[in-house]
Amino acid sequence: MIAGLKRLILWDYERGVWQYDVMCAVILIFIAFSPRAWFRDQPRIPHASQISEGVFWMEPDLVDSVPEQQRIDKLGKVLSARTGKKLQLTRIEPIFDSEKEIKGYMAFSRQ
Repeated sequence: MIAGLKRLILWDYERGVWQYDVMCAVILIFIAFSPRAWFRDQPRIPHASQISEGVFWMEPDLVDSVPEQQRIDKLGKVLSARTGKKLQLTRIEPIFDSEKEIKGYMAFSRQ
């Protein structure tokens, strides 16, 4: 019993034996049927990135760090510095997930 558990933990079975196939099947079942909520760690994008001409994605921490009355002007300067182009933001819209939490902001600009 202990030897079998040790071989399972250390993945000591050779390919082609039924124990190896069972371990692979268990791993595939876990990957396919585990809830998405278990793995909330998603790759991070930069604080602001350009999606298309005049449209930018901004992370919540970047936008929330600026007072609401100054957001359009200050974030426009941040985007201008990052892109090297003179940009003027026209509006910033929050993007919510299914749980109504802010996931980021879409910033719209004109040159």
